[in-house]
Amino acid sequence: MTESSTPTMLDQTEPARCTVCCCTLAHKVLMVLFMVLLILAILFGNLVTLAVVLGTKHFHTPQGYLKASLAVADLAVGIFVVPLSVYAEVYLMVTDSAPEWTSYNSQSVSFHPCNVIGPIFAGCTLVSITTISLLTIERSIAVLRPLHKDSVITRKRTTILIVLSWVGSFFLAVSPMVFSSEIALEYNSCSRMCNYALGTIGEFPSQAWKILLLFPVFDFTLLGGTVVINIISLSSIRQHSRRRKHLAGRECQSTTKPTFSDIKAARTIGTLTVAFTASFTPIAVFVVGNVLGNKWCNFSFFAFWILATNSCWNVIIYSVRDQKFRLCAHKLLMPFQRKNTTKG
Repeated sequence: MTESSTPTMLDQTEPARCTVCCCTLAHKVLMVLFMVLLILAILFGNLVTLAVVLGTKHFHTPQGYLKASLAVADLAVGIFVVPLSVYAEVYLMVTDSAPEWTSYNSQSVSFHPCNVIGPIFAGCTLVSITTISLLTIERSIAVLRPLHKDSVITRKRTTILIVLSWVGSFFLAVSPMVFSSEIALEYNSCSRMCNYALGTIGEFPSQAWKILLLFPVFDFTLLGGTVVINIISLSSIRQHSRRRKHLAGRECQSTTKPTFSDIKAARTIGTLTVAFTASFTPIAVFVVGNVLGNKWCNFSFFAFWILATNSCWNVIIYSVRDQKFRLCAHKLLMPFQRKNTTKG
């Protein structure tokens, strides 16, 4: 999540660099419309998720707590991160000039909006990664060691892990500014978001790039481990399904085997992992390329906004893969449907 920049004022003669999405007024309108629709989708989807998880006793489980944590992280993106981009782009369209704070990085002013929004986006992304990893571990224990599931995975331990994931993620999010005076935050005219930036001119700071590479290294290490655990769990499920088919007609059910709901949940978490990995990969590629000196302006826009759209995917995955969640969400929305039918 980095861009290189000057320490003071960015190029004021070109406050809004022409990218593939924003060269014409029509493109700018479509971009703002996309951002507004994304905010609505994120808020609606994750509020529904929280209402279902917190309002249904069936979901008051370690897995439900982790899904609620994931929804809160996604909700923060829709409440804080995307609206700032909407404000900046609408201001630019209306006044034909960008807000003054977009022309400076965080080292040049006493307070910069990106000092808050940048770490929120980075922190929530890291929370999402760690939460998906915890969900994967929780499901793998349920599938591989079903007899130990209730003793190992408790609500108290899950709550502690959730708190640690939030604290650790936001510590990592602010660490670039804490441990390097060469790193700042800015509203980038390519990605149309708050990004980490190099606040020095001249030779590339060796210490700064090591800190910036901490994000993709940490994220891909965690995602790589999560993918491996998912593969092991899904392989175990496949073997179990084959044995069950082979022993069809006999008494093949055993307390040492995972339940059907555990199997379905493991597959749902596997889908979540694939979706997040797909949305995060462009960002990791961009960060590494940016550290190596590549600008990739157009690519940065798509990379950051593909990641932002991931904040509204989870509720869709739950609705498709989890019948219980789908029924509860439908029941929750039924009063609104009835009101509309009555009015009609």
